[in-house]
Amino acid sequence: MLGHHYTRTFLETAVASMNAGCNLELSYGMRNNVFMHIPQALAMGNITLQMLRDRVRPLFYTRMRLGEFDPQAMNPYSTLDLSAVQSPEHRNLSLEAAVKSFVLLKNVRGTLPLRARDLPGKRLAVVGPFADNPRVLFGDYAPVPEPRYIYTPRRGLETLMANVSFAAGCHEPRCQQYSRAEVVGAVGAADVVVVCLGTGTDVETEAKDRRDLSLPGHQLELLQDAVQ
Repeated sequence: MLGHHYTRTFLETAVASMNAGCNLELSYGMRNNVFMHIPQALAMGNITLQMLRDRVRPLFYTRMRLGEFDPQAMNPYSTLDLSAVQSPEHRNLSLEAAVKSFVLLKNVRGTLPLRARDLPGKRLAVVGPFADNPRVLFGDYAPVPEPRYIYTPRRGLETLMANVSFAAGCHEPRCQQYSRAEVVGAVGAADVVVVCLGTGTDVETEAKDRRDLSLPGHQLELLQDAVQ
């Protein structure tokens, strides 16, 4: 809020945050962080003790639900070990979450979904800088999984009974250098073309905003060449 000139001091920021209902601060390790000024705000009467209690209550309720105040033997989380990481159960849940979080904006002539039973003998082309580049698939603050668990669009489509051709066109999201011939060659004989475009953390992330919402570099040209 200081950077946006909404407040002038950490004390003002603490008061404004508390009044707005905020009860956590991502302090980035600063010793003199915003919420360290809450006692001063309370002493000056800028906030009340009841408000402070109201803000703290959900935090301790969550910690109690996590068993932080229970004996270790009573806390089911204490029995977790590395076998829980990338377990089949968790991977299946991740897959379900991914499937359910897709947003379909348009579906002309009912093209989607692609059904595996309809694909044998079909020719698929998957193109674009996001088609087979695991590094660019994850957003800001995303974890970095083991490469063997990363399924790019190309890798996923190649598990189907179809003839899959691939062309990146440009090898990074900024797409400053574009090979039209590569894309046209991949899509020329395809029955279905999957175009994978976007931005990724190379183009935008926290504290790195874009001036417009256009596709970066030559990506729009790539799209036009892929679907013409």
